[in-house]
Amino acid sequence: MSFLGKLFGKKEKESLDQGLEKTKQGFLERISKAIIGKTSVDEEVLDQLEEALIGADVGVDTTLALIEKIQDRVKKEKYVSTTELNKILHEEIVSLLVDAPTQSLGFNPPANQQPYVILVVGVNGVGKTTTIGKLAHHYKEAGNEVILGAADTFRAAAVDQLTIWSERIGVPIVKQNMGSDPSAVAFDTIQSAMAKKANVVLIDTAGRLHNKVNLMEELNKIKRVIQKQMPEAPHEVLLVLDGSTGQNALEQAKQFMAVTNVTALAITKLDGTAKGGVVLAIAHQCKIPVKYIGVGEQIKDLLLFDKDEFVDSLFNLNKA
Repeated sequence: MSFLGKLFGKKEKESLDQGLEKTKQGFLERISKAIIGKTSVDEEVLDQLEEALIGADVGVDTTLALIEKIQDRVKKEKYVSTTELNKILHEEIVSLLVDAPTQSLGFNPPANQQPYVILVVGVNGVGKTTTIGKLAHHYKEAGNEVILGAADTFRAAAVDQLTIWSERIGVPIVKQNMGSDPSAVAFDTIQSAMAKKANVVLIDTAGRLHNKVNLMEELNKIKRVIQKQMPEAPHEVLLVLDGSTGQNALEQAKQFMAVTNVTALAITKLDGTAKGGVVLAIAHQCKIPVKYIGVGEQIKDLLLFDKDEFVDSLFNLNKA
């Protein structure tokens, strides 16, 4: 049983299995080719496995870390058959992934941190606004009062899209005119949340990376304004990444980490790609927990990330 326990049920597992189908096919096919005709794990198998992992978008650094761990296991256990290799690889991948401190709470914010303020960052086009809408739905379904803040005031489409989500799921939104100061929107959102005794605040931010200095100044200003009302907020800075872009998503993560204190990751669009292995690369290299993954277009397809279930699905384990 994973640490998320009942938070990850049969429906979530089915969504995960279906969403990772393309990644799983490529991943297992590459591994199968690496060990075909072999009875034990030798240098040739390890070389081919290395090539297979890199081909599955796991990334060079993460692949080398995994190969080193497997080499250590082979040395320690003297003889390792290729049939045992999947099990070892499965265990070592799980060991590389970081747990999010608040993950076990699911969509129930900590009782001593309310309203629970989540600042959502990420470049345009990664599914940031959609992710916010889906998160708001999940938090509301869990019995929370949710408020949205449309602080991406540089893109009219972002405000309009978030407004549509607020109407669709029935949660209030705080917004201002196009081009307004994003920190003013954040200030009003926190003020409204405190007045209405809301549990959860989700604030959208501008998705521009072409000028990192401006982005850093903007995010820092939003944080300062929030902290004038709630010194301990934001409680979470959630970076949304598009899993279908593979290693580009890892580069984006590194760039955002350079300008703000990212505390958790949401990786979207994993259902339409064979590059789901990048989840492992991002989690391992960034040392930041993946908290959510998107495995489809439906609201239910934004899942809490469970590393055990994710790797099980990747290896086609626990299937009926």
